[in-house]
Amino acid sequence: MRITATLLLTLVLAAAASAQSFPNKTIRILVGFAPGGSTDIVARLIAQKMTDNVGQQVVVDNRPGAGGIIAAEILSKSPPDGYTMFACTTGNFAIIPYLYKTVPYNADKDLVPVTQTGSLPYIVDVHPSLPVKNIREFIAFVKPRPGQINYASSGVGTASHLSAAYFASAAGLDLVHVPYKGTGNAMGDLLAGQVVMMFDQPVSSLPLIKAGKLKVLGISSGKRFPTLPDIPTIAESGVTGFEAVSWSGMCVPGGTPKDIVNRLQVEIAKVLKLPDITNRLMNDGIEPIGGTPAEFQAFIEREKIKWSKVVKDSGARAD
Repeated sequence: MRITATLLLTLVLAAAASAQSFPNKTIRILVGFAPGGSTDIVARLIAQKMTDNVGQQVVVDNRPGAGGIIAAEILSKSPPDGYTMFACTTGNFAIIPYLYKTVPYNADKDLVPVTQTGSLPYIVDVHPSLPVKNIREFIAFVKPRPGQINYASSGVGTASHLSAAYFASAAGLDLVHVPYKGTGNAMGDLLAGQVVMMFDQPVSSLPLIKAGKLKVLGISSGKRFPTLPDIPTIAESGVTGFEAVSWSGMCVPGGTPKDIVNRLQVEIAKVLKLPDITNRLMNDGIEPIGGTPAEFQAFIEREKIKWSKVVKDSGARAD
Protein backbone atom coordinates (compact mmCIF):
# COMPACT_ATOMS: atom_id res chain seq x y z
CA MET A 1 0.00 0.00 0.00
CA ARG A 2 2.87 2.34 0.89
CA ILE A 3 4.58 1.49 -2.39
CA THR A 4 1.43 2.36 -4.33
CA ALA A 5 0.99 5.65 -2.50
CA THR A 6 4.65 6.55 -2.99
CA LEU A 7 4.45 5.74 -6.68
CA LEU A 8 1.30 7.85 -7.07
CA LEU A 9 2.92 10.80 -5.30
CA THR A 10 5.99 10.47 -7.51
CA LEU A 11 3.86 10.53 -10.66
CA VAL A 12 1.90 13.56 -9.47
CA LEU A 13 5.07 15.46 -8.60
CA ALA A 14 6.65 14.52 -11.92
CA ALA A 15 3.61 15.74 -13.84
CA ALA A 16 3.61 19.02 -11.91
CA ALA A 17 7.32 19.54 -12.54
CA SER A 18 6.83 18.78 -16.23
CA ALA A 19 4.02 21.34 -16.55
CA GLN A 20 6.05 24.00 -14.72
CA SER A 21 9.08 23.50 -16.96
CA PHE A 22 6.98 23.40 -20.15
CA PRO A 23 8.03 24.37 -22.75
CA ASN A 24 11.75 23.70 -22.83
CA LYS A 25 12.16 22.90 -26.54
CA THR A 26 10.68 23.69 -29.94
CA ILE A 27 6.91 23.39 -30.38
CA ARG A 28 5.57 22.29 -33.77
CA ILE A 29 2.19 23.29 -35.21
CA LEU A 30 0.93 20.92 -37.90
CA VAL A 31 -1.20 22.56 -40.62
CA GLY A 32 -3.15 20.30 -42.95
CA PHE A 33 -3.17 22.76 -45.85
CA ALA A 34 -0.69 24.54 -48.09
CA PRO A 35 0.75 27.90 -46.99
CA GLY A 36 -1.35 31.01 -47.58
CA GLY A 37 -4.83 29.86 -46.57
CA SER A 38 -6.75 31.09 -43.54
CA THR A 39 -5.78 28.12 -41.33
CA ASP A 40 -2.11 28.63 -42.18
CA ILE A 41 -2.33 32.40 -41.61
CA VAL A 42 -3.76 31.97 -38.11
CA ALA A 43 -1.22 29.29 -37.21
CA ARG A 44 1.72 31.43 -38.35
CA LEU A 45 0.55 34.47 -36.41
CA ILE A 46 0.21 32.34 -33.28
CA ALA A 47 3.61 30.70 -33.83
CA GLN A 48 5.37 34.04 -34.23
CA LYS A 49 3.92 35.63 -31.10
CA MET A 50 4.17 32.46 -28.97
CA THR A 51 7.87 32.24 -29.82
CA ASP A 52 8.31 35.72 -28.34
CA ASN A 53 6.17 34.95 -25.28
CA VAL A 54 7.34 31.49 -24.17
CA GLY A 55 11.03 31.77 -25.01
CA GLN A 56 11.05 28.71 -27.25
CA GLN A 57 10.78 28.41 -31.01
CA VAL A 58 7.26 27.65 -32.30
CA VAL A 59 7.30 26.50 -35.93
CA VAL A 60 4.62 25.72 -38.53
CA ASP A 61 4.85 22.39 -40.36
CA ASN A 62 2.57 22.25 -43.41
CA ARG A 63 1.38 18.72 -44.23
CA PRO A 64 -1.34 19.30 -46.86
CA GLY A 65 -3.61 16.61 -48.20
CA ALA A 66 -7.03 14.97 -47.86
CA GLY A 67 -8.62 17.99 -46.20
CA GLY A 68 -6.35 17.81 -43.17
CA ILE A 69 -6.49 14.04 -42.65
CA ILE A 70 -2.74 13.59 -43.20
CA ALA A 71 -1.82 16.18 -40.56
CA ALA A 72 -4.41 14.83 -38.12
CA GLU A 73 -3.00 11.31 -38.47
CA ILE A 74 0.52 12.62 -37.78
CA LEU A 75 -0.76 14.31 -34.62
CA SER A 76 -2.52 11.13 -33.47
CA LYS A 77 0.83 9.30 -33.57
CA SER A 78 2.84 12.07 -31.89
CA PRO A 79 3.96 12.00 -28.22
CA PRO A 80 1.31 13.52 -25.92
CA ASP A 81 3.70 16.04 -24.41
CA GLY A 82 2.43 19.35 -25.81
CA TYR A 83 5.29 19.80 -28.26
CA THR A 84 3.15 18.91 -31.26
CA MET A 85 -0.04 20.86 -31.89
CA PHE A 86 -2.42 20.65 -34.82
CA ALA A 87 -4.37 23.50 -36.42
CA CYS A 88 -7.63 21.54 -36.46
CA THR A 89 -10.69 22.68 -38.42
CA THR A 90 -14.40 22.07 -38.89
CA GLY A 91 -13.61 19.19 -41.23
CA ASN A 92 -11.51 17.17 -38.80
CA PHE A 93 -14.25 16.89 -36.19
CA ALA A 94 -17.58 17.62 -37.83
CA ILE A 95 -17.32 16.63 -41.50
CA ILE A 96 -14.61 14.06 -42.29
CA PRO A 97 -15.78 11.42 -39.77
CA TYR A 98 -19.18 11.41 -41.51
CA LEU A 99 -17.90 11.80 -45.06
CA TYR A 100 -15.50 8.83 -45.13
CA LYS A 101 -16.18 5.20 -44.23
CA THR A 102 -12.77 4.92 -42.58
CA VAL A 103 -10.53 7.63 -41.14
CA PRO A 104 -6.98 6.96 -39.84
CA TYR A 105 -7.61 8.78 -36.58
CA ASN A 106 -10.35 8.91 -33.97
CA ALA A 107 -11.43 12.53 -33.56
CA ASP A 108 -12.94 11.87 -30.12
CA LYS A 109 -9.85 10.17 -28.69
CA ASP A 110 -6.84 11.28 -30.71
CA LEU A 111 -7.56 15.02 -31.01
CA VAL A 112 -7.75 16.89 -27.70
CA PRO A 113 -9.22 20.40 -28.08
CA VAL A 114 -7.06 23.21 -26.67
CA THR A 115 -8.85 26.33 -27.92
CA GLN A 116 -10.88 27.61 -30.84
CA THR A 117 -8.65 30.11 -32.60
CA GLY A 118 -10.97 31.60 -35.19
CA SER A 119 -14.45 31.67 -36.70
CA LEU A 120 -14.65 32.20 -40.45
CA PRO A 121 -17.93 33.08 -42.17
CA TYR A 122 -18.43 32.57 -45.89
CA ILE A 123 -19.59 35.23 -48.28
CA VAL A 124 -21.82 34.34 -51.21
CA ASP A 125 -20.07 35.36 -54.43
CA VAL A 126 -21.77 35.41 -57.83
CA HIS A 127 -20.58 36.23 -61.33
CA PRO A 128 -21.45 39.83 -62.28
CA SER A 129 -23.58 38.59 -65.19
CA LEU A 130 -26.14 37.08 -62.84
CA PRO A 131 -29.11 39.52 -62.69
CA VAL A 132 -29.43 39.55 -58.89
CA LYS A 133 -28.30 41.96 -56.17
CA ASN A 134 -29.00 40.09 -52.94
CA ILE A 135 -29.97 36.71 -51.45
CA ARG A 136 -33.71 37.31 -51.83
CA GLU A 137 -33.32 38.03 -55.53
CA PHE A 138 -31.01 35.04 -55.96
CA ILE A 139 -33.60 32.71 -54.40
CA ALA A 140 -36.35 34.19 -56.56
CA PHE A 141 -34.16 33.75 -59.67
CA VAL A 142 -33.18 30.13 -58.93
CA LYS A 143 -36.52 28.65 -57.79
CA PRO A 144 -38.19 28.66 -61.23
CA ARG A 145 -35.00 27.18 -62.72
CA PRO A 146 -34.47 23.87 -60.87
CA GLY A 147 -31.25 22.10 -61.83
CA GLN A 148 -30.17 24.94 -64.13
CA ILE A 149 -28.00 27.06 -61.81
CA ASN A 150 -24.63 25.76 -60.66
CA TYR A 151 -22.20 26.57 -57.87
CA ALA A 152 -18.52 25.88 -57.34
CA SER A 153 -16.70 24.52 -54.31
CA SER A 154 -13.12 23.67 -53.40
CA GLY A 155 -14.00 19.96 -53.39
CA VAL A 156 -16.58 17.36 -52.39
CA GLY A 157 -17.21 17.45 -48.65
CA THR A 158 -15.31 20.68 -48.04
CA ALA A 159 -16.82 23.36 -45.85
CA SER A 160 -17.47 25.54 -48.90
CA HIS A 161 -19.40 22.69 -50.55
CA LEU A 162 -21.45 21.77 -47.51
CA SER A 163 -22.20 25.37 -46.56
CA ALA A 164 -23.64 25.94 -50.02
CA ALA A 165 -25.54 22.62 -49.88
CA TYR A 166 -26.94 23.60 -46.48
CA PHE A 167 -28.05 26.95 -47.91
CA ALA A 168 -29.71 25.29 -50.91
CA SER A 169 -31.59 22.92 -48.62
CA ALA A 170 -32.63 25.66 -46.19
CA ALA A 171 -33.82 27.92 -49.02
CA GLY A 172 -35.53 25.11 -50.97
CA LEU A 173 -33.29 25.45 -54.02
CA ASP A 174 -32.21 22.86 -56.59
CA LEU A 175 -28.61 23.86 -57.35
CA VAL A 176 -26.00 21.86 -59.26
CA HIS A 177 -22.70 21.30 -57.44
CA VAL A 178 -19.46 21.59 -59.45
CA PRO A 179 -16.50 20.47 -57.28
CA TYR A 180 -12.93 21.59 -57.97
CA LYS A 181 -9.53 20.63 -56.63
CA GLY A 182 -8.99 23.66 -54.46
CA THR A 183 -10.31 27.19 -54.14
CA GLY A 184 -7.99 28.60 -56.81
CA ASN A 185 -9.39 26.42 -59.58
CA ALA A 186 -12.98 27.06 -58.49
CA MET A 187 -12.42 30.81 -58.34
CA GLY A 188 -10.89 30.80 -61.82
CA ASP A 189 -14.04 29.31 -63.35
CA LEU A 190 -16.29 31.58 -61.30
CA LEU A 191 -14.45 34.62 -62.66
CA ALA A 192 -14.79 33.20 -66.19
CA GLY A 193 -18.54 32.61 -65.72
CA GLN A 194 -18.31 28.82 -66.12
CA VAL A 195 -20.03 28.59 -62.73
CA VAL A 196 -22.12 31.38 -61.26
CA MET A 197 -22.05 31.08 -57.46
CA MET A 198 -19.65 30.09 -54.69
CA PHE A 199 -19.38 30.22 -50.91
CA ASP A 200 -15.89 31.56 -50.23
CA GLN A 201 -13.91 33.05 -47.36
CA PRO A 202 -13.65 36.85 -47.30
CA VAL A 203 -9.83 36.91 -47.37
CA SER A 204 -9.74 35.52 -50.92
CA SER A 205 -12.94 37.09 -52.29
CA LEU A 206 -12.88 40.69 -51.07
CA PRO A 207 -10.11 41.91 -53.40
CA LEU A 208 -12.04 40.52 -56.38
CA ILE A 209 -15.29 42.08 -55.17
CA LYS A 210 -13.60 45.47 -54.70
CA ALA A 211 -12.21 45.18 -58.23
CA GLY A 212 -15.72 44.60 -59.61
CA LYS A 213 -14.95 41.08 -60.79
CA LEU A 214 -17.51 39.47 -58.47
CA LYS A 215 -20.71 40.47 -56.70
CA VAL A 216 -21.37 39.63 -53.06
CA LEU A 217 -24.92 38.75 -52.01
CA GLY A 218 -24.63 37.90 -48.34
CA ILE A 219 -22.61 36.43 -45.49
CA SER A 220 -23.16 33.10 -43.74
CA SER A 221 -22.56 34.18 -40.13
CA GLY A 222 -25.43 34.48 -37.68
CA LYS A 223 -24.87 38.22 -37.38
CA ARG A 224 -23.18 40.82 -39.56
CA PHE A 225 -19.40 40.69 -39.41
CA PRO A 226 -17.95 43.79 -37.66
CA THR A 227 -15.45 44.62 -40.41
CA LEU A 228 -17.98 43.88 -43.19
CA PRO A 229 -21.07 45.67 -41.84
CA ASP A 230 -22.58 46.38 -45.26
CA ILE A 231 -22.94 42.69 -46.16
CA PRO A 232 -26.31 41.36 -44.90
CA THR A 233 -26.53 37.89 -43.38
CA ILE A 234 -28.30 35.09 -45.19
CA ALA A 235 -30.55 34.74 -42.12
CA GLU A 236 -31.78 38.35 -42.33
CA SER A 237 -32.29 37.93 -46.09
CA GLY A 238 -35.12 35.45 -45.77
CA VAL A 239 -33.48 32.14 -44.72
CA THR A 240 -34.37 32.41 -41.05
CA GLY A 241 -31.93 30.89 -38.59
CA PHE A 242 -29.29 30.10 -41.19
CA GLU A 243 -25.70 30.07 -39.95
CA ALA A 244 -22.74 28.26 -41.44
CA VAL A 245 -19.22 29.18 -40.39
CA SER A 246 -15.93 27.44 -40.83
CA TRP A 247 -13.58 27.49 -37.87
CA SER A 248 -10.06 26.67 -36.79
CA GLY A 249 -8.57 25.68 -33.47
CA MET A 250 -5.59 24.05 -31.82
CA CYS A 251 -5.51 20.42 -30.76
CA VAL A 252 -2.95 18.14 -29.13
CA PRO A 253 -2.64 14.34 -29.06
CA GLY A 254 -4.86 12.25 -26.83
CA GLY A 255 -3.31 11.71 -23.41
CA THR A 256 -1.67 15.14 -23.18
CA PRO A 257 -1.67 16.24 -19.49
CA LYS A 258 -4.38 18.76 -18.62
CA ASP A 259 -1.86 21.17 -17.10
CA ILE A 260 -0.05 21.39 -20.42
CA VAL A 261 -3.31 21.72 -22.38
CA ASN A 262 -4.32 24.59 -20.11
CA ARG A 263 -0.91 26.26 -20.43
CA LEU A 264 -1.13 26.14 -24.23
CA GLN A 265 -4.64 27.58 -24.15
CA VAL A 266 -3.52 30.50 -22.00
CA GLU A 267 -0.58 31.27 -24.30
CA ILE A 268 -2.68 31.07 -27.49
CA ALA A 269 -5.50 33.17 -26.01
CA LYS A 270 -2.90 35.76 -24.99
CA VAL A 271 -1.76 36.02 -28.61
CA LEU A 272 -5.30 36.30 -29.99
CA LYS A 273 -6.03 39.23 -27.65
CA LEU A 274 -3.11 41.32 -28.94
CA PRO A 275 -4.52 44.38 -30.77
CA ASP A 276 -2.35 43.90 -33.88
CA ILE A 277 -3.35 40.23 -34.16
CA THR A 278 -7.05 40.97 -33.58
CA ASN A 279 -7.04 43.73 -36.22
CA ARG A 280 -5.18 41.58 -38.76
CA LEU A 281 -7.58 38.65 -38.35
CA MET A 282 -10.74 40.75 -38.37
CA ASN A 283 -9.63 42.52 -41.55
CA ASP A 284 -9.16 39.08 -43.13
CA GLY A 285 -12.70 38.09 -42.10
CA ILE A 286 -11.59 35.88 -39.21
CA GLU A 287 -13.02 36.44 -35.74
CA PRO A 288 -10.47 35.46 -33.03
CA ILE A 289 -11.89 33.34 -30.19
CA GLY A 290 -9.38 31.86 -27.70
CA GLY A 291 -11.85 30.16 -25.31
CA THR A 292 -11.16 27.40 -22.81
CA PRO A 293 -10.73 23.72 -23.72
CA ALA A 294 -14.16 22.98 -22.23
CA GLU A 295 -15.81 25.73 -24.28
CA PHE A 296 -14.14 24.46 -27.44
CA GLN A 297 -15.24 20.89 -26.73
CA ALA A 298 -18.85 21.97 -26.20
CA PHE A 299 -18.76 23.96 -29.44
CA ILE A 300 -17.38 20.96 -31.34
CA GLU A 301 -20.21 18.75 -30.06
CA ARG A 302 -22.80 21.22 -31.39
CA GLU A 303 -20.99 21.43 -34.73
CA LYS A 304 -20.93 17.64 -35.07
CA ILE A 305 -24.71 17.51 -34.74
CA LYS A 306 -25.20 20.22 -37.39
CA TRP A 307 -22.69 19.07 -40.01
CA SER A 308 -23.29 15.33 -39.73
CA LYS A 309 -26.88 16.03 -40.77
CA VAL A 310 -25.77 18.29 -43.63
CA VAL A 311 -23.38 15.59 -44.89
CA LYS A 312 -26.14 12.97 -44.73
CA ASP A 313 -28.73 15.18 -46.43
CA SER A 314 -26.30 16.19 -49.18
CA GLY A 315 -25.45 12.59 -49.99
CA ALA A 316 -21.77 13.53 -50.19
CA ARG A 317 -19.20 10.72 -49.99
CA ALA A 318 -15.44 10.92 -50.38
CA ASP A 319 -14.29 7.28 -50.25
